[in-house]
Amino acid sequence: MIASITVAGLVVLAAALLTASFGQVPAGHRGVVLMFGAPTGQVLGEGFYTLLPPYIKTVELMSVQVHAYETPAEAASRDLQVVKTQVTLNYALDPSAVVRIYRDLRHEYVDRIIKPAIQEAVKATTARFTAEELITKRPEVRDAIESSLSQRLNRFGIRVIAMSITDFNFSEAFNQAIEAKVTAQQQALKAERDLQRVKLEAQQQIERAKAEAEALRIQKQNVTAELVRLRQIEAQIKAIEKWDGRLPTVVTAGGPVPLLDVFDNQLQR
Repeated sequence: MIASITVAGLVVLAAALLTASFGQVPAGHRGVVLMFGAPTGQVLGEGFYTLLPPYIKTVELMSVQVHAYETPAEAASRDLQVVKTQVTLNYALDPSAVVRIYRDLRHEYVDRIIKPAIQEAVKATTARFTAEELITKRPEVRDAIESSLSQRLNRFGIRVIAMSITDFNFSEAFNQAIEAKVTAQQQALKAERDLQRVKLEAQQQIERAKAEAEALRIQKQNVTAELVRLRQIEAQIKAIEKWDGRLPTVVTAGGPVPLLDVFDNQLQR
């Protein structure tokens, strides 16, 4: 009876040991092999594994998938304006660094490394720009923050996949100052456009006046020439009406015969 119990116990123990010797590393993870809780330096890839001796050696799973972390950040610009923003970081652990990460940080890398690194990168970068430049040069600011953050996290085996920032938020007084400046700029642009329009309209009026003056000048020339001819004809007609039909008895040499030039002119016309 005792022998049977002993055998059964050994079978159960063997089954438990055998079960503990097998495991699986899921997709997107690495298995850090521990011996008595300390990393051995061995890393298991995705899939099934056999680990001996069981219970002495264990496996700690470390995710190498891309994770998102979002946090608010506050800093001061170069001109000492307080600025607030929201940072979203997509990151992943370097598979070749999971042993070092686990040994130094366990699973606390977000609170101990990522969160303070974001705050430091935002503060260091925004201090290089004025508040206005943070708005007008937002892509440049974002790239600078991401570059600074990558340098800080790479030292710990954490890779920056992507980073984004929401709109920068400033104090109410600064927002009002920006709005007033934008309004003034818009009014200045409108005044400049109005001035250009007035100048253009004035120039158009000048050109129209020049064209009208030229047309009147030409018209006056035409009317004057025709009027002179008309007056000449009228004078000759009056002379004919007053002629009594007698020609002068004396005509100077080379002089015209009275009234003959009227008929000659009429024939020529």
